[in-house]
Amino acid sequence: MKAWSWQHYGTFDGLQPVQRPVPVPGPGEVLMRIRANSLNQRDLMAARGALPRKGRPDIVPLCDGAGEIVAIGEGVSQAAVGDRVIATYFPQWIDGPLQPAHTGQTLGSDVDGLLREYAVLPKTGLLRIPAHLDFAEAATLPCAAVTAWSALFVKGALQAGETMLTLGSGGVSLFAIQLAKASGARVIVTTSNPERGERLRALGADVVIDYRNDDWPQQVRALGGADVIVENGGGGTYVKSLGAAAWHARVAIVGLITGFHDPGGSLMPILMNDLTIRAVQVGSRADTAALLAFMESHGLRPVIDSRHSFDKPRTAYERLASGEAFGKVVIEYG
Repeated sequence: MKAWSWQHYGTFDGLQPVQRPVPVPGPGEVLMRIRANSLNQRDLMAARGALPRKGRPDIVPLCDGAGEIVAIGEGVSQAAVGDRVIATYFPQWIDGPLQPAHTGQTLGSDVDGLLREYAVLPKTGLLRIPAHLDFAEAATLPCAAVTAWSALFVKGALQAGETMLTLGSGGVSLFAIQLAKASGARVIVTTSNPERGERLRALGADVVIDYRNDDWPQQVRALGGADVIVENGGGGTYVKSLGAAAWHARVAIVGLITGFHDPGGSLMPILMNDLTIRAVQVGSRADTAALLAFMESHGLRPVIDSRHSFDKPRTAYERLASGEAFGKVVIEYG
């Protein structure tokens, strides 16, 4: 089978086609024919060698993938050949709090990812795709959408009538807008691009604020503050996000786009406003199943920016790296 693997990090030219044998499922495993992938910021960080845990030089990248089951191993009873499925981010994390033992088999980081024609996965690492989604749409969900779901409803306990704040128009933010709006929350989002602001409103944002204004946290507070904050910026935005929080707000730390540094100066707003700070590391199989059920019941579809060929995956990386994408960048197989 054809696959793509990193021969060296630092430039997208390091992603090269390779031939691998089609794997055979063992007991408790299934063979998935992959039909689509999507990219996340973690994939750009991996390409640049910037992840805290670097993959081996020949690893197959990407954690997001959708496809169909073409063979099953012994002892698999809840999956069948022909099922349309997505792979979960942590194949070993079924439910409950994340434990260290759950994190050792991350696709595209610890073990080969899904930028290949076939993959063997544990039966616990797959879930059926909602009927209204195609493979490309479904492939966008395992990382960004589950992260948004966990931030809002698992760690954030968002309720109808509350206010949710998210930053920018990246993949997690777009899913957060859609999910929060569908749940009955008020949605506030920051951006610096007026054209994107209109697209964010069309997606469900009630209020769009220009983050180039240093007082944007005060603008959020003037509206009553945010009850749940999806903080995806990292060290460059964290303190400002705290400044936008309502009393008793829940702040979900989901990303570090602006850097891994500790900005400091965060204790006072946490103490004075009785804030709860929670880390989000995507989500469990149960979280993923809850997201899929919610999207199916509400008829939600992901925003797709562009579709690229499996034969030319570097163009997908280039599109995401450009910073111009609005929605998920996907790879489709012929």
